[in-house]
Amino acid sequence: MTSAQQLIQELQLLPHPEGGYYKETYRTEEQITTSEGNIRNCCTAIYFMLENENKSHFHRIQSDELWFFHQGEPMEIVSIQEGKLHTTLLGSNILQGEVPQLIIPAHTWFAAKMKNSTGYALVSCTVSPGFDFADFELATKKDLIQEYPHLKDVIENFCW
Repeated sequence: MTSAQQLIQELQLLPHPEGGYYKETYRTEEQITTSEGNIRNCCTAIYFMLENENKSHFHRIQSDELWFFHQGEPMEIVSIQEGKLHTTLLGSNILQGEVPQLIIPAHTWFAAKMKNSTGYALVSCTVSPGFDFADFELATKKDLIQEYPHLKDVIENFCW
């Protein structure tokens, strides 16, 4: 049985600022100009992994992001869309309500954790227009609670 530590080593994953581990695996050479006037690669992709009680803390980016499940235990992804909390289980057991792929729309606050806080999940994330840390915003607990006071418990769970 493959362990999280074996995958971290084999895939050369590094700690991610939002939590978990990642490695960029693809970045197109082609570039585009976004509607905000920024030049970005057309598309990027990473491996991303959470294990046990790791969390991907609330953050957002300026592009659509697609998540693809590869292996491990189900990952719970929460997002705030139109002021409402949405929860999706990313995993391979479709008959139990899990989905192998998820789209997070641009500008959406979202976070993730292991469904049962045990094991690991290895996923890929593809961003288009491509990811750039200049477009990455990590939420602050205070600001997010001020904007969404009715989601205080969830925000406290997914913010530093």
